[in-house]
Amino acid sequence: MSSPELKKASKRMSCAKRFKIQKKVREHNRKLRKDAKKNGVKKRVKKDLGVPNSAPFKEEVLREAEQRKIRLEELKQKNKLANQQERAKKRKQARDAASAAAEPKAKKVKKVIEASDVVIEVLDARDPLGCRCPQLEEAVLKHGGKKKLMFLLTKADLVPKENLTKWLHYLEEECPTLVFKASTQLLDRTVVGSMCHLSSIILLQFEPDCVLKVGVVGFPNVGKSSFINTLKGIRACHVGVQRGITKTKQEVHICKNVKMIDTPGVVASPSNPAVSMVLRSLQIEEKQASPLDSATTLLKQCDKQQVMLQYNVPDYRNSLEFFTCLAKKRGFLQKGGVLNTDLAATTFLNDWTGPKLSYFCKPPDEHSLPPYHSASMVTEMQRSLDMDKLKRDNEETVKRVKCPTQAASIVFTSKGPTMGILNESEIPEQKPVEDEPKQHDEKEEEENEVHK
Repeated sequence: MSSPELKKASKRMSCAKRFKIQKKVREHNRKLRKDAKKNGVKKRVKKDLGVPNSAPFKEEVLREAEQRKIRLEELKQKNKLANQQERAKKRKQARDAASAAAEPKAKKVKKVIEASDVVIEVLDARDPLGCRCPQLEEAVLKHGGKKKLMFLLTKADLVPKENLTKWLHYLEEECPTLVFKASTQLLDRTVVGSMCHLSSIILLQFEPDCVLKVGVVGFPNVGKSSFINTLKGIRACHVGVQRGITKTKQEVHICKNVKMIDTPGVVASPSNPAVSMVLRSLQIEEKQASPLDSATTLLKQCDKQQVMLQYNVPDYRNSLEFFTCLAKKRGFLQKGGVLNTDLAATTFLNDWTGPKLSYFCKPPDEHSLPPYHSASMVTEMQRSLDMDKLKRDNEETVKRVKCPTQAASIVFTSKGPTMGILNESEIPEQKPVEDEPKQHDEKEEEENEVHK
């Protein structure tokens, strides 16, 4: 009787065991690749076997491959040379921009006045008299009628209409004045009217084929760049809430015969009142004054009740308490939950210099021409324009602009024209503010002691 045959062992395994083996293999291969990468072992590249001898037209194929290689090498060298030239050009432009920025702003403004046929002095409608610079106006008018001076009232939507109309009549007694509201969203009648006025100057004063150069000047953050951007219809010049964004002059072609020249802000003289320096100078941006001290100076010139209504803060005893309440209301906090009064003061200043806060100044009761101006100059400047059309367009603009009421605005007392510096020799040496504990005036300390 034959013995039964033994069955062979099955090679089948459980899924868990098979997956475990595959996982081990993957980990092992991953470890080998990591070690090879760490030790700098490179993958072996397969050698190009080339064209086999049995291939037809082997010589032609090799010749085409060689020519293609030569062309690729030439293209590579050409691109390399072009990149080097482009980098050299950018370095040169950067050097030119740096040298232009290093040029004093006063010198730039003076050069723009000399190169312009028409000079537009931009005035903030909230304080037109405080935005006027006698030195600048005198530098334009001393040319004996060869250069035209115009006033431009910007931010017209931040003052009551009655106040805007009074200032318009006041300024028209000296120079042609244009009311303007900056907007890059649409080309409204205000912009069309502005272009018509500039075109009329070309037709009456210059040859049709000549290019009219219009210099746009004024103190920082009055709306010079916004005015040019609105005329152009695009953001050709940099603008922002922060003052002093425009560092160098910039030429922008508005149309075939009109070229606008944007300029940095006029440098305010240190001899001006403290409030004028806060609103018209770049002391804070240049680290010559602290935001809290500057905002305190400005706050003292305002009516307390109107400020409380405008900023919706409770009654305050001094400026520090006001900025503390403002920081608490706006949520300005530092590490540890400490209220950031410096940020609150900076926000307060930005509201006054930027296109947000509504305040207004009353024009003087009596009007008198400055010493550098005369009635004959006024007549000569008005002769070059259609004044009736200009007045109609201004009336239409004032009618269309949505203005706040006097109850919703803050009454501000102007300190008069702001003295500017147009000569490089008059620029004082800059002295940065030292990091010292902030000191408040004696009056506020006395008030604190009384309330305590």
